[in-house]
Amino acid sequence: MPKWSSIMKILRMPNQLALKTTYMKPDVFTTILVRDLNKLKAELNAYFNESSIWQVLPGTTNSAGNLALHLVGNLNHYIGHVLGKSGYQRQRDKEFSLKDVPRKEIILAIDYTADLVKRVMDELSEADLEQPFPEKYGDEIVLTGYFLVHLCSHAAYHIGQVNYHRRLLHYIPA
Repeated sequence: MPKWSSIMKILRMPNQLALKTTYMKPDVFTTILVRDLNKLKAELNAYFNESSIWQVLPGTTNSAGNLALHLVGNLNHYIGHVLGKSGYQRQRDKEFSLKDVPRKEIILAIDYTADLVKRVMDELSEADLEQPFPEKYGDEIVLTGYFLVHLCSHAAYHIGQVNYHRRLLHYIPA
């Protein structure tokens, strides 16, 4: 068990250096992202009424449908285009402006994205994770592994929003 002082030294390092662990393998990121994309599909399929996927609730700015389109666009851009050289051309504004896309089409896009994540991540090595991500994160250069952690947490955050959106819509007071 490491001493507290050695843990504090690690915590004072730049975040990216603290991520170099034996757990940082491409298949770990694949497992997390595919699991979360399947959770997103389950959430969308759990809506009683398909049109409620597109409802924006008071105090919020996005519908579940737009959050799903955003995650699909985000992963297709960063994993498909940037890492996999897929040629995907992201239209981020449409991720939030499109409305009433049928649930079936969103589910197909999620399935495609999960397959893309598997294909691209299967080509990455552990050494690739320690290389700079090919695109800046804001104005910073970060390691690919660090950016993949960001993509996993970004997906989980928005899927949590979709879950909460669905539960609020389905809330039936006792």
